[in-house]
Amino acid sequence: MLLATNRLGWLRSGLFWRTFFLLSFLITASLAAWVVSFRMVERTPRAQQLAAQVISIVTVTRAALTHSAPDLRRELLFDLASNEGIRIYPLEKTDVVVQPPYTGLQPVLQTDVRARLGEDTKFAAKVNDVAGFWVSFKIEDDEYWLRLDRDRIERVSGIQWIGWGTMTFLLALLGAVFISRLINQPLAQLTTATRAIAKGKQPDPLPEKGPTEIKEANRSFNQMVSDLNRVESDRAVILAGISHDLRTPLARMQLEVEMAKLPDDARLGMQSDLSQMDAIIGQFLDYAKPTDVASFVPIDISTLIADIGRETERLPDTTVKTAIMPGVEVRGNPTDLRRVVNNLIENARRYGRTAGIDITEIDLACHIEGDKAIVEVGDHGPGVPEQDMERLIRPFTRMDTARSQANGAGLGLAIVDRVVKRHGGLLRLQNRSSGGLAVRISLPLGGKQAASDSD
Repeated sequence: MLLATNRLGWLRSGLFWRTFFLLSFLITASLAAWVVSFRMVERTPRAQQLAAQVISIVTVTRAALTHSAPDLRRELLFDLASNEGIRIYPLEKTDVVVQPPYTGLQPVLQTDVRARLGEDTKFAAKVNDVAGFWVSFKIEDDEYWLRLDRDRIERVSGIQWIGWGTMTFLLALLGAVFISRLINQPLAQLTTATRAIAKGKQPDPLPEKGPTEIKEANRSFNQMVSDLNRVESDRAVILAGISHDLRTPLARMQLEVEMAKLPDDARLGMQSDLSQMDAIIGQFLDYAKPTDVASFVPIDISTLIADIGRETERLPDTTVKTAIMPGVEVRGNPTDLRRVVNNLIENARRYGRTAGIDITEIDLACHIEGDKAIVEVGDHGPGVPEQDMERLIRPFTRMDTARSQANGAGLGLAIVDRVVKRHGGLLRLQNRSSGGLAVRISLPLGGKQAASDSD
């Protein structure tokens, strides 16, 4: 049921299918209305025309037989049958007659023919199992049948109508597919390029051709991509310059503090402030650093997480519990992914300390769900209010409890989210039922797992 609902939702939400079904419905309705209107408007004139033709054939045939010499009638009947498809038979009381269906053109045709040839005129669809259009006429006191082939009366059969209608409908559907694709292809290309931008990739320029609206939209998008690339480049250059210009005097100040004759408390305080300033500069650079997709390589994320867990366990105020599935591989930059996990662990150490003890308990997990590698970092601290979850990922945002600690610039989770997105992944925060905050990262599988899933 859920799968069927998802499929229907996809049909309702897809612009291509919306356009296709709308065009198909309009074409089908127009075709049906045209057929009905044509048959209603055309039926009476066509029946009257056929009635006039039948009356003319009967009248001419009867006159020819009446005025021809008796010895020439056989030859006349042969000529009528071979050249005109008109056959004359005597009407017998023993004839087995099948009446034609009183539908379609028959009511108007029979009424007009009887009005001219007499009310006693008979019609038949079969006489003695011989099919055709049969109509009776009289010569003096003798009564005869005149038989015409049915295709002279029914020029277009129902099967032919169905065949023509089906062919027209199929051609209309092909036209609807072509029109829908023509309308939606530029939008699909724009959507693909936008998703690439969101993942930190560089899309190919969109073609600046076609209708004016599409051309202008693609040109504006290409200009936007160019502007974003220039802004990104300028920002990296500016921040690199700021880092160089700030860290040089910081190094001099650090040296002067070491050499100055200061009380120990003052020296330690100044060294702490300088270290904090250096760390903030490092956070700015990490956040602004672009991710080069070309540098991505297969990474055994299981081994990476296990190594980070062993390094963290060496810290005196931290314990680590791991649940790592071996052999999980992704594609990415090893340095960036290591920085992501380290940032999450550092965030847990600062703000996720277990209540009542001076030790931070951290849970590290790594496993596979579908076609994604899942990395989870959890703590046993106070957690985060639900309304603040989304706000924490924004740059320069910290909780009220974190502001008082004056550590960092509020870029830790923003850096993590930025790197994860550029690796095609997703970051999610949630409070644990047992207490504490869990940060969940999903990354596309790479290497052997991706190959086995595709098979």
